[in-house]
Amino acid sequence: MANTVNAASTAATTSTAATDPIPRFPAGFLWGVSTSAHQIEGAADRREPSVWDAFTAEPGRVKDGSTAAVACDHYHRYPEDVALLRDLGVDAYRFSISWPRVNSPGGLDFYDRLVDELCAAGVRPVPTLFHWDLPVSRAEAGGWLERDTAGRFAEYAALVAARLGDRIHKWITLNEPAEHTLLGHALGAHAPGKQLLFDALPAAHHQLLAHGLAVQALRAAGATDIGIANSHGPTWPASQEPVDLEAAGFYDLLLNRLFADPVLLGQYPDGIGELMPGDAEEIAADLKIIGQPVDWYGINYYAPTRVGAPQGSEIEFGGLTLPAELPFSVREIEGYPVTDFGWPVVPEALTELLVDFRGRYGDRLPPVVITENGCSYEGLDDQERIGYLDGHLRALHRASEQGVDVRGYFVWSLLDNFEWAEGYARRFGLVHVDFETLERTPKASYHWLRDVLKAQGRPQRRAATG
Repeated sequence: MANTVNAASTAATTSTAATDPIPRFPAGFLWGVSTSAHQIEGAADRREPSVWDAFTAEPGRVKDGSTAAVACDHYHRYPEDVALLRDLGVDAYRFSISWPRVNSPGGLDFYDRLVDELCAAGVRPVPTLFHWDLPVSRAEAGGWLERDTAGRFAEYAALVAARLGDRIHKWITLNEPAEHTLLGHALGAHAPGKQLLFDALPAAHHQLLAHGLAVQALRAAGATDIGIANSHGPTWPASQEPVDLEAAGFYDLLLNRLFADPVLLGQYPDGIGELMPGDAEEIAADLKIIGQPVDWYGINYYAPTRVGAPQGSEIEFGGLTLPAELPFSVREIEGYPVTDFGWPVVPEALTELLVDFRGRYGDRLPPVVITENGCSYEGLDDQERIGYLDGHLRALHRASEQGVDVRGYFVWSLLDNFEWAEGYARRFGLVHVDFETLERTPKASYHWLRDVLKAQGRPQRRAATG
């Protein structure tokens, strides 16, 4: 662990939960947990390959050399996992639908069964239509660098909605297009493994256009509760020197405003629109599609980022090697505990982020749902995870007290899973998975969250064992 925090912030960041109860959230607040298809489903032989199958087949791409061919085998064990959700007492389950599986014969049958199981358990299904697992066939046609992928995504969204829309009433279009652009297309650390740096910007635009077209497709199918899950975090300048402030502002533009402004304001930040593919008239027309109103705005929050001027050499950060030619450098945030992934634990930055969002976007900001928040720690007696979640729930409540309209909170993640380029080395789950036997064992944090939900007045179902 890093150095402990100062006394003023200790209560928010220590590894054990506070003794006083978490403040009550309003009636109707949505409590849930999240997963994604490629990370848990397995059954790779029952779907078309995705870009992640191709990526993990290349030696050295995943740190432990693993793949998600089996993962948690959720495809076959979903009744057991739904039982864990029911016993936990959550209102909703955020999962993702695999576009490669839907492309395969009978692929939607699995999601039919899953949704029926969730509804029978009293858990609301909240699907994400794209969580990074682009079909290989679409990648071979140019992937997100080609405009046509946005249109094909809308067709896929319409197909899913026609099959499942009678039981699904809350939809998410995309998950974290910022990370998929940066890590997958600019730096090559994730699938599809491209290292295009700023030439990756078309992938950002086409994902945002796909979001807008999918909103239209879902509305046409009768959906009335649609959002997106964008990742955001405060950008802290390394100093108040002009060069550090300029670098931090540029980083904030790329990782926050580039993906929020088009959705919430219908425009790109100054200087960005002209870098996108197409002429000015086409970009303006696209932004009208991208910026049509959503019913709520999803935020995935993990940590702030400290940013300064470029330092003239490659930087190791969060397991990534950032090239020297970037116009900023990412610095370590000192004085806070860190997770097993090395990410700083800063709950108060969640309050800061949400209050700043409300100030920046005003009445253009719809109700907010935290669609991911979680941490990687080892062990079944995961008191550090309990402290992390406790601190972030309190920070979320403080944002609500300061006027941010927060409507829900989803923990990442229900299960330990395939953590992308980290393989199985990181454990984000409330439930431990033995990746040899696939046995599920609820951790201390699972039981803690169940007690929190009970105290919040959520209906309790059958108690889990383990």
